[in-house]
Amino acid sequence: MSVAYLPSPVRGVWYLGPVPVRAYAVCMVAGVVAALWLTDRRYRRAGGEQGVILAIATIAVPVGLIGARVYSVVTDWSHYFGPGRDWVSIFRFWQGGLGIAGAVAAAALGAWYYCRRARIDLGPVALAAAPALPVAQAIAVWGNWFNQNLYGAPSSLPWAVAIDPVHRAIGYESYATFQPIWLYQSLLDILVAVGVSLAIRRLTLTGDRAFAVYAGLYAVARFCTEALRIDYSPRMFGLRTNQVAMLIVLAAAIIYLYVTRSQRTRRIPVQPAGPAGDAAGAGPGRAEVIGDAKPTVR
Repeated sequence: MSVAYLPSPVRGVWYLGPVPVRAYAVCMVAGVVAALWLTDRRYRRAGGEQGVILAIATIAVPVGLIGARVYSVVTDWSHYFGPGRDWVSIFRFWQGGLGIAGAVAAAALGAWYYCRRARIDLGPVALAAAPALPVAQAIAVWGNWFNQNLYGAPSSLPWAVAIDPVHRAIGYESYATFQPIWLYQSLLDILVAVGVSLAIRRLTLTGDRAFAVYAGLYAVARFCTEALRIDYSPRMFGLRTNQVAMLIVLAAAIIYLYVTRSQRTRRIPVQPAGPAGDAAGAGPGRAEVIGDAKPTVR
């Protein structure tokens, strides 16, 4: 063990009377709240109506949580199926195992469905959300610190994280401190958020292209951190299944950016008159280009 290291939290669950409060869930919720706040702020600064983002979240957030669990099960199926495994643990999401990449994909699908039903232009929503999503991921990934997972090889660096014996990977029981991959992922997610914000401002991206830039940058960051992990994971083509998934996401993002390379104008959302909560009704939400105005979104 190094002289200086990052200790793991003593506990990851607190109790409010009989109600357990799990740090893993708190980090996830904090990430979602931060993303919603930032997305709403950016959306309204670009001309969007107050309350639209919150209305979309009523569908996107629960669908995203389902997608997070499905992604985790699909990319790490041996943890839930096979000899000695209890497949019922699929439903014990409070024990961990929420794939952030799956959450984003499912939430995006939920947002698309809501916007289509409510006749809201999805482009400005995606433009506002693209830099906010990696911020949410940067916060949520800290739940792994409390759960003492998502770490790499043994390390004596000052920022190495201490892992209790019960949580150490097979074959590494004699080591005490490891590379904190969750910390690396969090820092990379912040860089992704900055990169997407700069791309939006300098390249005048439309919402769909901004989302593709985010997806591509996140895929690169996640691919790199996955390569540092030492815990067991199913493999395909010699790579961890999460790495294969990230390569697919990266390829899709590159292809989409190439196909849509001529799209450069951002649009200002114009919502129907009345409360934003009525967006799901019959009001004809639309988006228009108003003169040469191009709202600044930071």
